[in-house]
Amino acid sequence: METNYHVPVMLQECIEGLAINPAGVYVDVTFGGGGHSREILKHLNKDGVLIAFDQDPDAQRNKIDDKRFVFVDQNFGFLKNNLRLLGYKEVDGILADLGVSSHQFNEPSRGFSTRFDADLDMRMDKQRALTAAEVLNTYAEDKLHKIFGIYGEVKNAKSLARTIATARMDKPIVTLADFKSVIAQHIPKGKEHKYMAQVFQALRIEVNAEIDMLENFLEQSASVLKKGGRLVVMSYHSLEDRPVKNFLAKGKFQGEVEKDFFGNEQKPFKVITRKAVMADEKEVAINGRARSAKLRIGEKL
Repeated sequence: METNYHVPVMLQECIEGLAINPAGVYVDVTFGGGGHSREILKHLNKDGVLIAFDQDPDAQRNKIDDKRFVFVDQNFGFLKNNLRLLGYKEVDGILADLGVSSHQFNEPSRGFSTRFDADLDMRMDKQRALTAAEVLNTYAEDKLHKIFGIYGEVKNAKSLARTIATARMDKPIVTLADFKSVIAQHIPKGKEHKYMAQVFQALRIEVNAEIDMLENFLEQSASVLKKGGRLVVMSYHSLEDRPVKNFLAKGKFQGEVEKDFFGNEQKPFKVITRKAVMADEKEVAINGRARSAKLRIGEKL
């Protein structure tokens, strides 16, 4: 694994949450640097299988040389079909560590970080056509307003969108430097880093259709897990945590849990974690990314 590619957050808590059967079939849908996958393999015997998903071409360099390991070059939103293609209708456990890896933030050419001047890309999957630059240069003003407001929770989203729509009429917004110069008047003094992080989060979520893919994944996980199988999901902001929390508790993303004629709740999971598990102070001190992590666990009913 590449040094500092990505330090796995709450590694032991994730492994304990999976309640691993040594001969079982497990899926790590966010392989990245392979930290969680390597730990899962340690708990499997010769009959166990680990299937890893990742759409990022950089992650493929970290593939594990182990006959029990299978790598799938796909987004986890296509979980069910890819498992079927491999011959698996059911699995024993699924792990998802959401968000962007440390490596992606540290690679200037990827355009995820506000620290480096680079083309505004932000694609997890380089095969996707939509980039952050295309969003900024082609989306209608009202759509930009919605993206920044909902996905970034940016307070001045409306005026930000108007400024972008006006500026791009003179010349396209292609690089981070272009973007920063265009929106400079909207960045609050003393809160530059937080503001840009919110704006970048909004663009990244839109470019990669992250919320749609997450909801697709959660629904598919319910249909591919065996009874008693575990779903372990770690999220890093409320936009991710909310659908995870709702789906585990209610089997849906909005509204109340459905009930049958006799009043029995119709939902696929039993919630194992009543409250989200958080990293302890020791881990946060070592790995700052752990500070915002929330771990939730469900067991298939």
